[in-house]
Amino acid sequence: MLEKLVALHRALKAKGHPNGLDVVVVDPDTVSAANIGRQAFYPSDIGAYKCDVLVNRANMALECTRWKAQPAILGTRASLDAFDLVIGAVDNRAARLAILRGLENCASGTRYWLDTGNRANDGQVVLGQVTSRRKVKDDPKRLPHIAEFYPDLIDSAAEDKDNTPSCSLAEALEKQSLYINTTVSDFAANLLWMLFTEGRLDTQGAFINLNRMMVTPLRIDAAVWERFGIVRDGKRHKVERPSVVAKRKKKQHEEAVAA
Repeated sequence: MLEKLVALHRALKAKGHPNGLDVVVVDPDTVSAANIGRQAFYPSDIGAYKCDVLVNRANMALECTRWKAQPAILGTRASLDAFDLVIGAVDNRAARLAILRGLENCASGTRYWLDTGNRANDGQVVLGQVTSRRKVKDDPKRLPHIAEFYPDLIDSAAEDKDNTPSCSLAEALEKQSLYINTTVSDFAANLLWMLFTEGRLDTQGAFINLNRMMVTPLRIDAAVWERFGIVRDGKRHKVERPSVVAKRKKKQHEEAVAA
C-alpha cells in the first residue's frame, strides 16, 4: 500500500497539488524471511522494522518528503486527531478495532477510514467515515465504514486461531495468493485517486475474488446500507463487537430469569 502512496504523491504533485501527501506509517512488525519475495523487502532487511525500511525508501525516492515511521502498536485508547485519512492494511480484528476507536477518540469532526483486507484469494476495500464519539448527531449521508458493514471484523473473539506466522515464502504462499495483496492495494489506491482528482465518488469500495476473477463494487447507496442493517436516523450509533453484545444479552436474560 505504501508503494501506491508514493505513486499517488508523485501524481498529485504533477497535477499541481502544492504538497502532495504527508504520511505516517505505524507498524510494530519486523521483516522476516517469509516476507522476501511477496513484499518489497530484501534479505538484508530481515530483522529491521518494516515501517522504518519502507518509509526510508519512500523518502529517498521522493527526495523532498519527510514521511514518518512509528514502530509501535496502535491501542484502542489512542487518538488519531492528527490525521484526515487512516488506511488500515492490517491482518487481525484487534488492529481494526484500534483504528476505529482511535478515530472515535478524536476531539471533533469526521475522518476517513480506508480499510483493506484479504484472506487467501479474496479481499475487500471499503472507504468509510468515522465521527468523533463526542458527536451526538450523525450525517445521514456519511459513508458507513467497514465495521458497520461487518461488525465481526473488529471482534477478536472471531479471530482465526491458526494465525501463526509463516517461516518461509513457500509456506506463506500456502496460506495466501501471491497477488492478492497487490490487487487489493491497487483498488484502494485507485479509490483515493478518484476521490482526490474528481472530488466525488459513486462507489465506496469493492470485493475482489481472484479465484473467480470477479470484482463486485460497493455502491454508495442508502438502500445498500439498509440491507447491511446500517441505521441512518440522524443519531450517532456506536458499533459494538458482536461478542460483547452477545454477553450483554446473555447477562440480561439470566437476570430476567432470576427475577
